Amino acid sequence: MPGVSQRGIRLPASPIRKLTPFADAAKSRGMKVYHLNIGQPDLPTPKKALDALKHIDRTTLEYSPSNGFKSLREKLVGYYDRFGIKVTENEIIISSGGSEALLLTFLSCLDPGDEIILTEPSYANYQSFAVNAGVTVKTVTSDISNGFALPPVEYFEKAITDKTKAILICNPNNPTGYLYSEEELYRLRDIVRDHDLFLFSDEVYREFRYTDEPYLSALSLPGIEQNVVVIDSVSKRYSECGIRVGMIVSHNAEVMKTLLKMCQTRLSPPLLGQIVAEASIEGTEEYSKECFNEYLERRNFFIDGLNRIPGVFSPMPRGAFYTVASLPVDDTEDFCKWCLSEFSYKDEKTPEGFVGETVMMAPAAGFYRNRELGKNQVRMAYVLKKEDLARALTILEKALEAYNGKA
Repeated sequence: MPGVSQRGIRLPASPIRKLTPFADAAKSRGMKVYHLNIGQPDLPTPKKALDALKHIDRTTLEYSPSNGFKSLREKLVGYYDRFGIKVTENEIIISSGGSEALLLTFLSCLDPGDEIILTEPSYANYQSFAVNAGVTVKTVTSDISNGFALPPVEYFEKAITDKTKAILICNPNNPTGYLYSEEELYRLRDIVRDHDLFLFSDEVYREFRYTDEPYLSALSLPGIEQNVVVIDSVSKRYSECGIRVGMIVSHNAEVMKTLLKMCQTRLSPPLLGQIVAEASIEGTEEYSKECFNEYLERRNFFIDGLNRIPGVFSPMPRGAFYTVASLPVDDTEDFCKWCLSEFSYKDEKTPEGFVGETVMMAPAAGFYRNRELGKNQVRMAYVLKKEDLARALTILEKALEAYNGKA
């Protein structure tokens, strides 16, 4: 029997979804599972976007241009202008989600054997994209004790070799919720400029910044205009994860020309998704404000609740809707599996029809290249309504008590 590819063997399992079989088994036993493991917003998609989907009047669902509909890209020019990002429609390519955007960027800008530097913990799929592109990942480690701030410049300098081609950041950050300051971004700018590297900046959580500091995109950093490629998506912005519409944005004409060739090999981004995305960009300002306020309230409630549980510590995230928290256990992967396979909590508040309740979290070691790091940490997403977050906090505290009280 023929074997699978070495690339496939090297691909790491997703720490966000790898415990799904345990969650499915728990549900089949009648358990209610509170999903803190995945950033799937529960807020509704904008009504005008859903209306656009319902009222499609095409008689043929055709291919779109490989770089996306011009009308969508023109609206995105206006969207970016609201954040002080000056681009033209030809500096935007529509992709099948932010994931494809990043993979195509790797394939367009990097060759097999090139090296890319990530801060860790980092979004786990970044390492998967690197494997697919034949790229070597090197990491600089941020620390929970200072909220996962940008590591010192000398850490980056030590990681750079003659094979280094790019630095990749996520700002605001998934999985930590950290938001890089202007000073930190300028430090990155200097490293990128001095070593003539690409700076890939994943900015899909741009709307969710819980600070009064002015917003600064990597595209607005002076002196490296030709080095920056921004990865973007409507998934979290408008609760439209399923339409799979992302964007690649860059001032570098050669990069955009190469990306277009890559896009032509996969023909076109989703037609229906682009229709929904285009309808979402304008006239949804009040929707975006309401979403922001809801996530801000959830953040404050959830992080306060976490830090009230004995032995738990979470920094206060300044962006996105995630946190990486340390728990009073030695191995969170074992603890998270145990929560789904052996633990059950029930009291008078357990919803009718369920035999018990538990929580699902993502073990944070999977967000580090060195799996020994983060072994006592989990990534959690506060994308559930406050009532469910409150229940999840109660269940987590009871689960820790039971787990640490085992003989």
